[in-house]
Amino acid sequence: MTRVGAVDCGTNSIRLLIADVKDTVASGPVSLVDVVRRSEVVRLGYGVDRTGVIDPVAMERTLRQTREYAVQCREHSVERVRFVATSASRDARNAAEFVAGVEQAFAATGFDVSPEVVNGDVEANLSFSGSTGDLIAAGIPGPFLVIDLGGGSTEFVRGSTSVEAGLSVDVGSVRIHERHLTGDPPHHEQIQGARGDIGAAIDRAAEVVDLSGVATVVGLAGSITTVTAHALELTAYEPSRIHLAQLSPQAHRLAARKLLHLTTAERAALGFMHPGRVDVIGAGALIWHEILGRVLEASPEAQVVTSEHDILDGIALSCVA
Repeated sequence: MTRVGAVDCGTNSIRLLIADVKDTVASGPVSLVDVVRRSEVVRLGYGVDRTGVIDPVAMERTLRQTREYAVQCREHSVERVRFVATSASRDARNAAEFVAGVEQAFAATGFDVSPEVVNGDVEANLSFSGSTGDLIAAGIPGPFLVIDLGGGSTEFVRGSTSVEAGLSVDVGSVRIHERHLTGDPPHHEQIQGARGDIGAAIDRAAEVVDLSGVATVVGLAGSITTVTAHALELTAYEPSRIHLAQLSPQAHRLAARKLLHLTTAERAALGFMHPGRVDVIGAGALIWHEILGRVLEASPEAQVVTSEHDILDGIALSCVA
């Protein structure tokens, strides 16, 4: 058994998983046993789409959280750490400054860790490996279409037991919110503008990832888990009820439309809503709504399953691969 630390630093949030990785059978698949799992909204990607650089305040906010994660890894006697940075760090001209800050944070606690600013293909593979193990164990059928909807990008990944095709496109909850959905609530023209960008991104994904014949759409990350919580009519965020929740695509799309048209105050009053997601959830919900609409055209019998396990779990598993 190996104790590992995985950090996923995206456009909107930074997350830590400390887990014990153990063989389930001799030389067979491995499984994770959580020790620590946490998530903080730091909005590293604030303004990156417009300025091309990471905002200094957002960078310091993220590095402060990184230093806390590094200390926690040391306190829990982690043997290996992998830090993966995604869309905001790919796009920003000052990404090197962020990388140096992360290296210093972990060096101070005795770890030699350099953040990997991964490309979309790597991100897609990590999302697939982290999210599908529980589905396969539960007998949920493939082929799977994994949708990892982040703050700056969205990954489309298709496969059954391994990745068959994948693509990352530059639409995410923060990016679409900043570009289009600035009204409270967003008005019709803003929504139509956003739908244009989203539709074009889905077109690009569909050229690479076959949307037909999909048995199960697997929804990952905060926008989709929040839509799921709304569809389940939860009064508080309950990961155990959200993980592996099976709802119809129509139920997801209805919940997404409702969230899109709420005011900021109405969203904030929802018991399951993370405060750091209040402003951008409308954009995330719209992206999810449009993706499901397109998938249903190609795979009308597809079911939807939400997973609380995602790229973070894939990063942890990769530490012993």
